[in-house]
Amino acid sequence: MKRGLLLLLLLYTAQAKPCPPCLCEPLQGKLGWRVDCTSLGLKKMPRLSIDILILDLQNNSLTTVPPGSLDILRKVEKVDFSNNPWNCDCSILYFKMWLEDFHIASFANITCVGPAPAKRRALSQLSGSDLEGCRKPLPINCLDFLWRDVPLIAIAVLVLILSICILYYSRKLARKATQQQHFSEIPLLQDHDMEDQKSK
Repeated sequence: MKRGLLLLLLLYTAQAKPCPPCLCEPLQGKLGWRVDCTSLGLKKMPRLSIDILILDLQNNSLTTVPPGSLDILRKVEKVDFSNNPWNCDCSILYFKMWLEDFHIASFANITCVGPAPAKRRALSQLSGSDLEGCRKPLPINCLDFLWRDVPLIAIAVLVLILSICILYYSRKLARKATQQQHFSEIPLLQDHDMEDQKSK
């Protein structure tokens, strides 16, 4: 059993792994690869695999990292993304969060080239709201609320009060009309009663 595992380990480390345009070499004594993509002029991330332990991507033309593209690097021990022209707008937020969670040591070497507010600043110094396009709208100021919403609330309250008043007066008028009709019928009833008494 041990011989079979040892033989498998030897075969694994002895095999070359194609990963163009980068150079790939097995790491001695470990089940994993070192992928060297240094100074290749890469403008986008190369294809990555789960068994990469060391990833070198310095001195390229990378401006951002597509969301999810680094999720496969579950075993990676060391990464180097330095000396790339990083565009630190909202599209780099995934890369920033990945570095914060997994490789804080290499985070300090990432410097932004653009946009203007982030130029020459370390990505580690930028918060999510500093990244262009990620800013949330500012909270509403109390005075803004007063000028915008209080008049609307006042109009709604006035309409409600007017509706209640109209309802109250219409009921009052209906009662008054009913009482007047009732009083106008009383003399007729009295006349009718008098005639009944005379006939008796």
